[in-house]
Parts: sequence; structure tokens; C-alpha cells
Amino acid sequence: MLFNSLEFFIFLPIVFILYWFVLGKKLKQQNLLIVFASYVFYGWWDWRFLSLIIFSSFVDYGIGVLLSKEARQQKRKILLWTSICVNIGFLGFFKYYNFFIESFVASFSFFGSELSASTLNIILPVGISFYTFQTLSYTIDVYNRKLEPTKDIVAFFAFVSFFPQLVAGPIERATNLLPQFYKKREFRYANAVDGMRQVIWGLFKKVVIADNCAKYANIIFNNSEDYSGSTLLLGAFLFAFQIYGDFSGYSDIAIGISRFFGFSLKQNFAFPYFSRDIAEFWRRWHMSLSTWFRDYIYIPLGGSRGSLNKKIRNVFIIFLVSGFWHGANWTFIIWGGLNALYFLPLLLTNKNRVNTDVVAQNKMLPSFKEILQMLLTFFITLVAWVFFRADSVSHALSYLQNMFDISLFSKPLILPYTVLGLVVIFIAIEWLGRHGEYALERIDKINKPIRWSLYIVLIMLMFLFAGEEQAFIYFQF
Repeated sequence: MLFNSLEFFIFLPIVFILYWFVLGKKLKQQNLLIVFASYVFYGWWDWRFLSLIIFSSFVDYGIGVLLSKEARQQKRKILLWTSICVNIGFLGFFKYYNFFIESFVASFSFFGSELSASTLNIILPVGISFYTFQTLSYTIDVYNRKLEPTKDIVAFFAFVSFFPQLVAGPIERATNLLPQFYKKREFRYANAVDGMRQVIWGLFKKVVIADNCAKYANIIFNNSEDYSGSTLLLGAFLFAFQIYGDFSGYSDIAIGISRFFGFSLKQNFAFPYFSRDIAEFWRRWHMSLSTWFRDYIYIPLGGSRGSLNKKIRNVFIIFLVSGFWHGANWTFIIWGGLNALYFLPLLLTNKNRVNTDVVAQNKMLPSFKEILQMLLTFFITLVAWVFFRADSVSHALSYLQNMFDISLFSKPLILPYTVLGLVVIFIAIEWLGRHGEYALERIDKINKPIRWSLYIVLIMLMFLFAGEEQAFIYFQF
């Protein structure tokens, strides 16, 4: 069930009415409704995979209870690793089984030996990477005694399956979201209005920006050998805004819908294309995943402490794992490795935390230096996106080789003026709203006629320029 589908526009009001007007003062029943609604929402794609999320929920709930009763460190480690093996085992099988088999066979072929092995026709469960990391955060935090294990099984199941962010994040920590299921929730009009505003902005990002950019990005990437360097650069540019509009749009919609039900989710994107270096970009892009890797992998490995070799090792591990999390293809691993190479000079010169404030703080326009920094950061990010989008490593290398030839300075063979105009409008609104958690957050400070005019224009643009409906990119991860 897509957020931008007719089914969801029927589903959401029904759940909202039942939640507030039928069960408004019954916390346990509200949580049960969330579990049921979340399973309907998830099962709409394929009801068979509900068994995975239910089994994973039972396992981690049970392990949490056992950890609360176990004081011996060795036994606690066994329980922790049971949770990790079960969750990563499911993820590894469904997402990476064929990748490992094919890579294993290819490695023998590389050395001149032929090996035969069969792959399986495995369907990847929607959102498995997201809810796996969400439930793992609970077990790890309970193991580290940062969180009291819950005894409320309904609240825990609701935490794992919460439908607004179930299939594409944000990846919520148990320390933030789970306690919200324990407390009585009251409908607050101001929160609902703010949530609706964020939903509108998220839908605009998805329907107008991402889906329109996708049309031309797909044409260019799927026929890259036929186009000039300038056209290929345009294709990479359009994909950069496709993936940003698509993924951050989903996060905005998820966070906004959560506010309808009295929940507060973490910010997942903070205007990453206004970053002045790659370290700032990664503090602003998919923040829930970046901080997950930081807290559960990077810091336990030693982070930026220790010898130079360990610092380099830790950076490459975190970025390569991040790449591998995104998909079972060498293109994602190279994408992660390329970002590690971008990041290393900043870390080794202790400049990875120079740009921690908002660009052009309290100013209308950036300085010339900031413009150059943003353009350079966006460009190297764009080059990395080519690997992310390409079908194979050879496709990515061929794409970049053709992009960086003399035809880079010619007029693009495809020039979608309307789409580029929409992107410019989008960038302008994002720039004006960059001090908030999302672009329209502080619009309530503008006088009412202008504010409502903007809402109407955004909604009209959604109807006038709605691109061909496409699934959210991150559903495949």
C-alpha cells in the first residue's frame, strides 16, 4: 500500500476515526489497533511475509524478557547473539543469498575454474532492512542496560510494526519510540496541522519532484550509450533529485502521519544537498541509518580514536556496510567505498566536524565560498549516485567514461524544461525553509493568506504535474 495510492487515502481516515473517536481513551486498545492496522498495511503487499515480522517481534520480545532476568554476562551475550543471528539470518537469506552464490561462482570463474551452483527465486520482503534494524536496536540497548525491557507485548509489537515508518523508515530507536506507546495520547490540533503540512510537503517531493525526475533519469540511464556527456550529467542530476525527493518525501509523510496519532519520530533528512562537505552530507542524509551505524558499529569499533590504521579501517567498514545494507550488488559496495574515500581526508585532517551549523545561518544568501563548497559536495555526491543507480559496475564505469568526454560541454539531447523548473522551485523552497526540520515547518509565521496560497499552489502542482506513479525507491532495501 503506497502513501500516494487510493487505497491508503481510504485506509488512513478509517484508522484515524477508530483510533481517536472510538478508542480515544483506551490506550491498550489503541495500541492493538495500531498493530492490526500495521499488519493490514504491510500485508497489502504480500500477507505471507507477515509471519517474518511477527516471528522477529516474538523473538526479540522474548529475549528482552530473558535479559531482564539474567545477570551472568556470558548468558547475556548468548541471548544477544541469538537475536542478532535470527534477525541478520533472515535479512541475509532473503536479501543476500543469491548475491553470495553468484559472487562465489564468479570468483572461481575469475581464476579459470568453472563452478555450477543454483540460485533461488527469492522475493525480498518489503522493508525487511528497516524493521530488522529497528528491533535489533531494542535488543542491543536492553543488553547494554540503556533501556528497561518491556513487559507490554502489545506495545512492543506496535513499536516494531508501526505502519507510518514500517517499510522505509525512519529507523526508530526503541529508546525514543517504544516509551511513547506506554503513555496516554491526546489529540492535539496544532500537532495534526503540523503533521498535515509535512505530509503535503512529502507528497509534493514524491509526486511532483521524484516521479517526474524518475521519468527522464530512467530514460537516460537505461540508454546511456546513446547520449552525450552533458545528457548523462543531466541524468545523474535528475536521479539525485529523484532519490532525494522519493526517500525524504517518504520520511516526511511518515513523520507527518505519526503526528496524527500523537507520536513523534526522529528527523531523517536535514537538507543534505546544502552540505558544504561530505561529512556534513552524511550528518544530514538518512540520519536514522547513519546514527544507527555510528552507535552500534562505528563507536564499538573505536570510532575516530586509536591509531591511524584503525581510523581508516573503521571509516571503510562503516561505509562499506552502509553500501551493502542498501542492496545485494557490487555497485552499492563501491558506492559506499567511494563515500569512504571522500570522507577520509576530512577525518585525517580533523575537519570532519567543521560545518555543523546551518549554511548561511540567519542570512538570505550563502557566501561565494559556501556556494563553491556546496557545488563541489553535490558534484562528488552525484558521481557516487551513478554507481547507486547503475545496473552493474561495468554500466557505472561506462556511464562515467562517456559522461566525462568532450561532449560534456555540448547541449544535452534531452532538456525537460518543465521538470527542471519544478526542481528550481523545490530548491528555492528548501533553501528558504532550511532552518526548520522540514521546509514548511516555520511557514505558520507567515500571514494566513500567503500561507494558504502556498498550500493551494503545492496541491495544484501535485494534480497538474503528477508523474507516473512509481513505488518508493527504498522499498527495495
